Amino acid sequence: QVQLVESGGGLVQAGGSLRLSCAASKRTFSNYGMGWFRQAPGKEREFVAAIAWSGGSTYYADSVKGRFTISRDNAKNTVYLQMNSLKPVDTATYYCAAKTKLTAWGIISGYDYWGRGTQVTVSS
Repeated sequence: QVQLVESGGGLVQAGGSLRLSCAASKRTFSNYGMGWFRQAPGKEREFVAAIAWSGGSTYYADSVKGRFTISRDNAKNTVYLQMNSLKPVDTATYYCAAKTKLTAWGIISGYDYWGRGTQVTVSS
């Protein structure tokens, strides 16, 4: 079992920045690929970004490419999502997830463990 705890959400004005963190409980954190997803009210959960176990490869949804950056610190068992130039459409609950399966990074069912989420609200 891997427990994931997100933090760093909040209220920010459009154009502002936030950095989300996701702390993992397991010391074998480095074995897991990590992803960030988000879900806005009334909408389906969607892929935001992912990072391979080594941190050498990263993947982004087109909607956040160039604005968001995913990174990880395996020594701290933590993955981050730096969000810049935030827009009201980025408002959602953001979830981090961990996977070992060799599935596409954007596939929700490919992730084994999920955090409870952190709310991000971007005002216009």
